[in-house]
Amino acid sequence: MAERNYTDLHEHLKKLEAAGLLVRVDRAINKDTEMHPLVRWQFRGGIAEKDRKAFLFNNVTDSKGRKYDIPVVVGALAASREIYRIGMNCPLEKINEVWTRAIAQPVAPRVVKDAPCQEMEVKGLDGLPIPISTPGWDIAPFTTLSQYITKDPETGAQNMGIYRGQVKAPKRLGMNPSLELRPGIYTHWQKAKKKGQKLAAAVVLGAPPCVAFTSAQKVPETLDELHVAGGLVGAPINVVKAKTVDLLVPAESEIVVEGWIDTEYLEPEAPFGESHGHVNLQEYNAFMDVTCITRRKDAILTSIISQVTPSESSLIKRVALEPLYTQHLRQALGIQGVKRVSMHEPLTNLRKVVVVVMDRNTPRTEVWRALYGAAAWNRAAGKYIIAVNEDIDPDNADALLWAMSYRANPALDLQILPHRDQGHGPRSQRNNGEDASVLIDATMKEDFPPISLPKREYMEKAREIWQGLGLPPLKPEAPWFGYSLGDWPAELDQAAQRAVEGDYFKTGEELIKRRRKDIGMNTEVQRHGDKAESDE
Repeated sequence: MAERNYTDLHEHLKKLEAAGLLVRVDRAINKDTEMHPLVRWQFRGGIAEKDRKAFLFNNVTDSKGRKYDIPVVVGALAASREIYRIGMNCPLEKINEVWTRAIAQPVAPRVVKDAPCQEMEVKGLDGLPIPISTPGWDIAPFTTLSQYITKDPETGAQNMGIYRGQVKAPKRLGMNPSLELRPGIYTHWQKAKKKGQKLAAAVVLGAPPCVAFTSAQKVPETLDELHVAGGLVGAPINVVKAKTVDLLVPAESEIVVEGWIDTEYLEPEAPFGESHGHVNLQEYNAFMDVTCITRRKDAILTSIISQVTPSESSLIKRVALEPLYTQHLRQALGIQGVKRVSMHEPLTNLRKVVVVVMDRNTPRTEVWRALYGAAAWNRAAGKYIIAVNEDIDPDNADALLWAMSYRANPALDLQILPHRDQGHGPRSQRNNGEDASVLIDATMKEDFPPISLPKREYMEKAREIWQGLGLPPLKPEAPWFGYSLGDWPAELDQAAQRAVEGDYFKTGEELIKRRRKDIGMNTEVQRHGDKAESDE
């Protein structure tokens, strides 16, 4: 077996099991009606992200009663950040650094002659336990975590990206490249079409985690993702020449489907439940005539939960894209006040709502430069872009609405950018198919009074009492304690301290000295220099 410096899928699953993050299902499970709905419940059933797990189905059947000798794993790459971290083999806080290094320092793959992925051959796609993702809506099984590898007909550079594939016949697989995301495979397809050639392709169904993660990352088209995967682990990825097409495929792949994508004809493809939360209706797309299917003897087919977010598909993209987004604003544009970028995940699928977290002391001009820069980074991202300060949790929609409600004046802090692409989502012909972006500066522009919750020390003491009473486990939601936002003078802090010490009558005595009769009700007390006026 060829030398390697990275884990394959089997070793990854052993790590997940050791960490208590793998559920083995040995009872018969119908891939067409039961598999994805079962795993879907941990995304739609109120299960916290940290408690989500990977599911390994060892007894797979279909609606015709067929039994498969290939297990299926779902959720093994990004059901949670911890699962993703284990696959990346690094702490979560280092992921930005690791991705930056991988893209800056790619490592060319190592070509081997004998590879596990070519130990056996499969006669047709019907021999693979490809699940139906959205039973009741999808019109066929679709490959989901399917890495399509193609080669630029002009430069010879390979590209690898994740695209869905409709199973149409034992030897015919669909291919939807989602053009709004500008995929590299479409560029290759256009060039091959211009030359009057079919496009050679290899589809990987199950790969080492480093390869799978890289295929979901957004890297420059000039970079071969297999080189970036090498940069991710700091060593070459083993590759082998495909059997029937001139392409290199990861040697430790579980299953590889080879063939030719037609460039003369397109045919109807879908419906399929999409990650923007709606069923994507039929459209004309490409298809691949299958020439060969190879597999490992102990192959495991990897499927990914997509459709309505949050999902495995959205998390695998989010953890990879947010550091690049942040890097673009901080390094490419030089906006040092940017602390982080958060791409909202539940239901909106990352791209529509983007939150830029800014340092409190950032000048207003830099806040707006960050908002404009965030809108320009990706043609499909940023329909609503909101700048907030660090005390706002960007993952809490309530907190975002709170900041927008009290820290933003729409007349002063809102801009609309027209002529934006619709991006990934149901298509609309309104305004000639164009969309717009809304930029909102919901950062603090002046000092505010404190957050009206007990100070941290009192909330922490109360939590100890709560736990001592055996009450249900707490899941703190920010803000869970009060803190100053600048407008809080020392005299009021002293008075508040006296109150918790039981000496609030002293404060009452002081207030008598500040009585006035020349003002109306609800007149705000001046914080500095307010003098008591005599009643005489």
